[in-house]
Amino acid sequence: MGTLWNTYAFYVLYANIDNFDAKDHNLDTDSLSVMDRWVLSRLQSTIKETDEDLASYKIPEAAKALQAFVDDLSNWYVRRSRKRYWAKGMEQDKINAYMTLYTCLVDISKAAAPMIPFMTEEIYQNLVRTEGSKAPESIHLCDYPVPDESLIDKALEKDMEEVLDIVVLGRAARNESGIKNRQPIGRMYVKADEMSDFYKQIILEELNVKSVEFSQDVRAFTTYTFKPQLKTVGPKYGKLLNKIREALTDLDGNDAMDTLKEQGALKFNFDGSEVSLSEEDLLIEMSNKEGFVEQSDNSVTVVLDTNLTPELLEEGYVRELISKIQTMRKEAGFEVMDKIRISMTGSEKLEEFLTENADFVKTETMASLIDMAGLSGYTKEWDINGERVTLGVEKIE
Repeated sequence: MGTLWNTYAFYVLYANIDNFDAKDHNLDTDSLSVMDRWVLSRLQSTIKETDEDLASYKIPEAAKALQAFVDDLSNWYVRRSRKRYWAKGMEQDKINAYMTLYTCLVDISKAAAPMIPFMTEEIYQNLVRTEGSKAPESIHLCDYPVPDESLIDKALEKDMEEVLDIVVLGRAARNESGIKNRQPIGRMYVKADEMSDFYKQIILEELNVKSVEFSQDVRAFTTYTFKPQLKTVGPKYGKLLNKIREALTDLDGNDAMDTLKEQGALKFNFDGSEVSLSEEDLLIEMSNKEGFVEQSDNSVTVVLDTNLTPELLEEGYVRELISKIQTMRKEAGFEVMDKIRISMTGSEKLEEFLTENADFVKTETMASLIDMAGLSGYTKEWDINGERVTLGVEKIE
């Protein structure tokens, strides 16, 4: 419910800024972006699923379907589309973004009205029952929404679901590696079917990675380790246990796994003593080769190349600087469009990086000047990836 309300509040905030009124526009399905078509397909599928669940008195299932859609709407569609609402003017793409979000909010509110009657009524009254509207007086006097089958694209939903799986695994790999989200990574590898450039770009942006390669074989970056399962190997080969341990340690992990799958066992000969170890006789772990981190589920494997070049490290420092400057803008009470002067002392390395990337930093922070001669304005000390600096931001009239 909180997510639905926050998404509604996001729409109201920007619609009011732009004086956007949905009744003055139509949803132009011929010019929609891929993200628009995806979320509208998810909306129709959710309405269909919820209606079927309620007709069968499957109340928890209906609630879960509604919740999953609202999460996707907020945490994927709106987050990926934010810049469209910030665009100047009112071009068609911005209208499409508003109308798509408006349609989703109104229709999902109607679908959820039996469960959350008061919040959905509030949303309906503010979005639909505007001046001059001929809509029913209450959301509870509306017909239950009927799914528009023409907007359902199951292939698109499946592709986007796979993108989401890859992004979730990629974030998990980043967390395991300990590399901050603002630090760019050079390359990632995905064990899955090749995807279009549109989906690749989403993955790169979400995970802050420079390039992605799809392959059905990621063995170059992962391997397997084998240890004897004592409760089964001990009774059969107790006297040979130490030799078995040594032999398993010396194996090439990937080759051994291939042999185990093909032949059903790993076989050894110790001075004439035959040893055959099946999968139940082994403790098998997948491990990452040095410089790579892997995460996988049943169908997808993601591998991040965690080897960071000097260029990538520099970009990471710059992005951290930008983040700190943006934080200081808010703390100083500056408006979004206020121009500022940036000053910094304390780290020769960061002063060099800031100077080399001055144009990029200025664009991202609405800065007109970068001054290394002395601090001015609102100042604050920071530890940026181990470098101690003091930053200053000052509004320029």
